[in-house]
Amino acid sequence: MSMNENRLRDQMTELGRSLYERGLTFGSAGNLSARLDDGFLITPTNSCLGRLDPARITKLDASGSVVSGDAPSKESFLHLGMYGQRVTAGAVVHLHSTHSVAVSVLDGLDPERPIPPITAYYVMKIGRLKLLPYYAPGDPQLADAVREVAARHHAVLLANHGPVVAGTDLESAIYAVEELEETARLFLLLRGERLRLLSPEDVRSLESRAAG
Repeated sequence: MSMNENRLRDQMTELGRSLYERGLTFGSAGNLSARLDDGFLITPTNSCLGRLDPARITKLDASGSVVSGDAPSKESFLHLGMYGQRVTAGAVVHLHSTHSVAVSVLDGLDPERPIPPITAYYVMKIGRLKLLPYYAPGDPQLADAVREVAARHHAVLLANHGPVVAGTDLESAIYAVEELEETARLFLLLRGERLRLLSPEDVRSLESRAAG
């Protein structure tokens, strides 16, 4: 096992615990993954992000087959779909975070812009969020839906489910999903109010600096 792989296992454990302790995930919900030179690491199925064992984190080969560790998350296809379309993605985070899920169940949202450009950091860290239709957990059509948009969107919101966000590394992906959750909370707080949104010119300028 390489030093980089050991470092990533420890980092996934530490950051997973941080997400859990701050209420961004709960129970056995949510999963993390990171890209290796020879495959991927992903949190095991039914694991609690607050109590991960670094040695039991699943290692997958480049095709997604299990190399070592416990059985992988049942939602590993979401991660592999992102990696397959985004060569710069070093990590993927999927949560069932409360405010993001709350937005995902609202009726009548624009799938191309379910959350408007409220803040500069939302635009820079998330860019253009894509809302995907509802699919039952494990439905193969969900994997296809993620793959179809992943090349253009490093952050997607699954209707009645939660966000999937890719980043250049694990820390970047987690920062982005945290920004999405906080902006979702702001969006819900401000519903019904008149909003002063960032202008299209502001958005274009900020998107040029957005990390994907």
